[in-house]
Amino acid sequence: MQSRSQYDLYAAEGASGLPVDSELAILRDIFRMLPAGVTVQDEHGRFLLMNDAAALQLGIAADGPAAMPSKELDHRRETGLELLGAGRAAVAEEFVTRGEVKQIFLTAHRPVRIADRNLLLSSSTEISEQKALEDHLFRTAYYDELTGLPMRRVIEHRVTNLLQRDEPLGRFALAFLDIDNFKHINDYYGHAIGDALLVEVAKRLGMNLRESDMLSRISGDEFLLLLNPIQSEHEVAEYIHFTLERLKAPFFIDGSEIFASTSIGVSVYPDHGRSYQALRQNADIAMYRVKNNGKGSAAFFDAGMEREALARMKIEQSLRLAILEKRFCCAFQAKVDIRTQDIKGIEALVRLRDDEGVIQAPGTFINLAVELGLIDELTHLVLAEIVKSIDLINETFGHGTTISINVAAKQAGNPEFMRSFAEALEATGFPSRFMIEVTEDAFVAKTHFQDQILPIFRRLGVGISIDDFGIGYSSLSALADITADEIKIDRSFITDIHKRPRSQGILRAIESLSEALGMTVIAEGLESFEELAYLQAATKIRYAQGFYFSRPIFLEELKPSIPLARDTRANLASRPPQLSRPAYARGDVYRR
Repeated sequence: MQSRSQYDLYAAEGASGLPVDSELAILRDIFRMLPAGVTVQDEHGRFLLMNDAAALQLGIAADGPAAMPSKELDHRRETGLELLGAGRAAVAEEFVTRGEVKQIFLTAHRPVRIADRNLLLSSSTEISEQKALEDHLFRTAYYDELTGLPMRRVIEHRVTNLLQRDEPLGRFALAFLDIDNFKHINDYYGHAIGDALLVEVAKRLGMNLRESDMLSRISGDEFLLLLNPIQSEHEVAEYIHFTLERLKAPFFIDGSEIFASTSIGVSVYPDHGRSYQALRQNADIAMYRVKNNGKGSAAFFDAGMEREALARMKIEQSLRLAILEKRFCCAFQAKVDIRTQDIKGIEALVRLRDDEGVIQAPGTFINLAVELGLIDELTHLVLAEIVKSIDLINETFGHGTTISINVAAKQAGNPEFMRSFAEALEATGFPSRFMIEVTEDAFVAKTHFQDQILPIFRRLGVGISIDDFGIGYSSLSALADITADEIKIDRSFITDIHKRPRSQGILRAIESLSEALGMTVIAEGLESFEELAYLQAATKIRYAQGFYFSRPIFLEELKPSIPLARDTRANLASRPPQLSRPAYARGDVYRR
């Protein structure tokens, strides 16, 4: 008998030295257990091989692909026939849904020729977690987490693409939307309610939009709306009108009924700009025109607005330069006891000297300083001016007079600034001489001002005055919750008080309530003898401030040898009843 050759034995046992059958069994088990899904198809679409991972992905049993068809299996078969027919490789993402479970697979298809047969080798790897992470990063980068709306860069990209198209471009509109008084809503109701309001506003703004339109949240309470295409401004005006009407309905959030209006500015391509930046800026300018004219409406951009914006920019530059060069000065106006003619205190009123040395009233720069974030530095400059001139102030007005400094509501709600300002007051060495005047809307943010800030000033002996009382958000209903030493009744209630019974009734109510709460009342803007006579005869009010007694006086005008207190008493005693304010002495000229 002829014995086996070495080659025959190798062939019978396989390369590993094991019998061929055993080796094939091992290879089959390894193939079945591969983590990647692997299939082999022939040119007729039949699956010659399929491991367990592929069977699970395609929704069939590994040992019977033909017996349990699925849509995934049919799609894989059709893809295989197409690729084998074209003789090309491909990589594609495949989506599989099993009930609540959604999976994504990355599948590579490669045509191969083995044993004179054209076969398609396909390998799939699950990338669900990777895709979820990519999607999260994408949405974080391009979509607002709170409202789900696209962010600034997305709408900018969309508009830029529209402008760069080769085909003739039609007209479209950009609308800049800003929620009015959103800070007050946030302060009063809390940030959670404020966030919920933003979500609800976004839902209303997004109603009835077309696929080609886009709504974007570009910052805290600002939205940008692309309307594309449009036929005319009239069409846009109608849509914006309906949007404003929709927003007028109250929002019911967490048991609160909230009203929120929106100011809208609109620019139209190509009339108002041929770039995204120009269109957005002009819509922004139009929106600010609405803000300045009363809020809650809409306006289209026009050339006049651009001129106003340039003028405003010039004022802004001058304001920044003036602060840098410290070209601010203080005028002082007395708070007078209308029964004894003594001076109770003085209010420091900031003024700006322009490039030519002309004094500018605060109406031209205070609101802008607040908006630009320059008001903090300006307030510290006022305090420095007072400290530098305290000897002259004492000699003129008396050592016992209080000195009032105005603090904007935005500053009053900023604990960081108020703490630094308290430290500056303490550093003067006479903090108890000071009175901080804030408008009543500052008290809406009760948590910040009442709980955190007010105790700091109380420890220093600094007084608190409510300025312009009666015209803010809280009015009489807020007095019970406000801790203050002084209430300054807004001049709108004092002007011609002797002729206005309704104002007299309001004045009596404020006087009675403030007396019960232990707060001193000061009448602002007193300008005529008749107004003074009414206050003396018909009210218990002791103090007033206004042009009737004295215009705001600059330090360089003061004459230390003739104290103002003595002048005031003499003038009051000798002033005839018919003498009233000079023609230029309007309240907004001298009040901050």
